[in-house]
Amino acid sequence: MIRKTLYSLSFGAALIMVASPPEVAAQATEVVEPFKVGTFAINDVPTVGLVMRNDQLIVDLAAANRAMELLPQYADVNMPEDMLGLIEQYEYGLKGRIYEVVNWLVEEELLNSNNRRSFVHPVDSVDIMAPIQYPSKIMNAAVNFYTHACEGCNDDELQSRIRERQENRGVPYLFLKPTRGAVIGHGDDIIMPFGRDRIEWEVEMAIVFGRTGKYVAADRAYDHVFGYMVAMDISDRGGRPPGGYSAGSDWFVGKGHDTFAPQGPWIVPKEFFGDPMERLHQTLVIDGVTVQEARAGDMIHNIPELIEYASSLITLFPGDVLQSGTSGGTGAGRVERATGSGYLIDGEQISASIEGIGTLTHTVRVETSVPDDLSGSQLPPVRTYRP
Repeated sequence: MIRKTLYSLSFGAALIMVASPPEVAAQATEVVEPFKVGTFAINDVPTVGLVMRNDQLIVDLAAANRAMELLPQYADVNMPEDMLGLIEQYEYGLKGRIYEVVNWLVEEELLNSNNRRSFVHPVDSVDIMAPIQYPSKIMNAAVNFYTHACEGCNDDELQSRIRERQENRGVPYLFLKPTRGAVIGHGDDIIMPFGRDRIEWEVEMAIVFGRTGKYVAADRAYDHVFGYMVAMDISDRGGRPPGGYSAGSDWFVGKGHDTFAPQGPWIVPKEFFGDPMERLHQTLVIDGVTVQEARAGDMIHNIPELIEYASSLITLFPGDVLQSGTSGGTGAGRVERATGSGYLIDGEQISASIEGIGTLTHTVRVETSVPDDLSGSQLPPVRTYRP
């Protein structure tokens, strides 16, 4: 289908060039203004949009493209229906077309308030959805910041642990997280499952892949990256109940609940962000209290190393996501907050930010009951097996 479409586009463009060469130029290779991309509910329809003007305006990409195509100098190019399609096609011709759209919008002043078209929307007039509906996999780096490797330590203990990890970094530790059901967008509630009262937070950078790759060397890792977004790895520290196959830690219990993978609010294409190992600055705030703040220098394994390791295990596909880990300041470190709790509680507002990308904000809500016809095989409340 893609090959046929591209062939048709190339053939159509060739005909136009023959008919009126002075009117047609090649696709843009430069863009006059940076942009981000996301998925938005516009009139209750999931829509791929451009984020522009300091994150204040959302442009319906397909609608803007159709309007531009009414001009004779632009060939007809179909826009993808969803973010996965955009990511897959971005480096195979679509980037140039999106640059054309952005350049046209700016040159014709269609983003200005007195000349704004119907396909341009204020950001507060649309619903911000998770950008990718849905990645085929989310790979998460566990304990990849030195400060997170020693939560609650005093300064001497932290420095000792850092020296130990620097001398023996080993290879990264990755785990998989569910996608559909777990992934939520900006503004959606984070649901604490019934009886699970040891839920904590982790702000992370999410790397979105744009090219397929297996055994991707660290020195060419960024060639496979499409862009970056903010993410949270919400975690259930309640563990497994006694008995059965195993006890204690359970990664599915700890990471796999619904709403435990917030992502967004949009994606910054890599050409507009730069090297994350030079500029990453991530923070997390709960009810006005900053509980996490870190820069890339605190990482144990850098992002190219994480990509090399992940791709040595499994093929990376466009739209797949790799989260680079979190720093100290999680509930395990018992960060003092307004509530005085080491874990999340009902009604708290949690905001995760990465400078240059954006902010994800969610309200925490407690699931108050479960169906009364369950047999008892469900995951029980923590209080039933923790003194």
